[in-house]
Amino acid sequence: MNFELMEALRVIEREKGINFEILLEALANALVTAYKRMPNAAEEALVEIDAESGEIRVVAQELDEDGAVVREWDDTPTDFGRIAAQTAKQVILQRIREAEREMKYEEYAGREGDIVTGIIQQSDHRYTLLDLGKVEALLPQAEQVPYERYEHGARLKAYIVEVRRTSKGPQIVVSRTHPGLILRLFQLEVPEIVEGVVEIKAIAREPGHRTKIAVAANDTNVDPVGACVGARGSRVRMVVNELRGEKVDIVPYSPDPAEFVMKALSPAKVKEVRIVHETGTAEVVVPDYQLSVAIGKEGQNARLAARLTGWRVDIKSESQLFEEEQNPVEEEWAAGEWLTDESGEMVWQPAEGGEAVSASDAGWGDVEGAAGAESGAADTAPTAEAESGGEAEEKIDENIPGDTPEPPGIDAGGVEVAEAPAGAAVAAEAVEETDA
Repeated sequence: MNFELMEALRVIEREKGINFEILLEALANALVTAYKRMPNAAEEALVEIDAESGEIRVVAQELDEDGAVVREWDDTPTDFGRIAAQTAKQVILQRIREAEREMKYEEYAGREGDIVTGIIQQSDHRYTLLDLGKVEALLPQAEQVPYERYEHGARLKAYIVEVRRTSKGPQIVVSRTHPGLILRLFQLEVPEIVEGVVEIKAIAREPGHRTKIAVAANDTNVDPVGACVGARGSRVRMVVNELRGEKVDIVPYSPDPAEFVMKALSPAKVKEVRIVHETGTAEVVVPDYQLSVAIGKEGQNARLAARLTGWRVDIKSESQLFEEEQNPVEEEWAAGEWLTDESGEMVWQPAEGGEAVSASDAGWGDVEGAAGAESGAADTAPTAEAESGGEAEEKIDENIPGDTPEPPGIDAGGVEVAEAPAGAAVAAEAVEETDA
């Protein structure tokens, strides 16, 4: 029987890929546990299995305080063959399950970032299960495309994002929204990408709606966009069908940021792109009739172009740019009023509150002085008119000479107040009285 057991272990090694020595070691450990459960069993023992004949022998051991073996003897039970057969069956089945789980994990552990095809088995509001053959893949709700329906039994391609090791076997998490899915689908349809002739430089995607990819060629004789589109759009059509109608824009990559932004806004026609490196902004000017196309539905086209290029895209029409250049932003004036404080000094009180500022501190000292001169002139004029005739004669002598310059007028609210004409009138009155 023991010989037959060894032959069975050899068959399992060939069919399941489990090493024969690992099976023998697991069987020996299980037999030691079974031996210690028997009455009058030694505290320490080991099981020796002959790989050729299959003979099983239990060696009991006696240890000293330091753990060294001081005595060994054969303590194989008489009915140990039956116990060995039962234990071997349990151990072998357990090892087979463990080995299969490990093999499945190793098969998919190195495939993160790869694409797999599965059959939809179960779908609910939490996740969808895909049958990959030997294992099942989990498609969580967060990795599903909005409004995409998964019918039972349908085939579906998905992108592996994570492989987890669990006690029940590997758990494979896949995605339908990852940008890597676009890359893998194009690799399946475009052999130039696999060969390295065409390279996908950047991908921007809004799952279920639109995707933009930037492609470049490492060979000047190859058109990267044409290679990805295919004859009459055959290649890109296969990708769109797998994405269930999601639109795909293929644009040529350019190392020049302005040109790259211009191409990324396709299908809109761009007139000019100004790159502002300090703010990381690309200012785009488009014709008026292309403004809505450049922005896209709910800003989708501009948003994808910004993600694809890495620049903040600011789109303006030609008329908007013309208005900004013709009507620059005017400087705003501070709101407030001039008041007279308790000391009689003119101060500026801001409308939003705060500390009042004197006229001199505000740079209006000359205006305040002019206002004071005006006030003094207004007080002097009535006094001159009320003076007596003798005093007027003295003023006649002072004011009659024609070479005396007239005092300058003072502007007070747009009305000119001139002192010279008033003095001349007084002098003329005095001369008439003298002649009389």
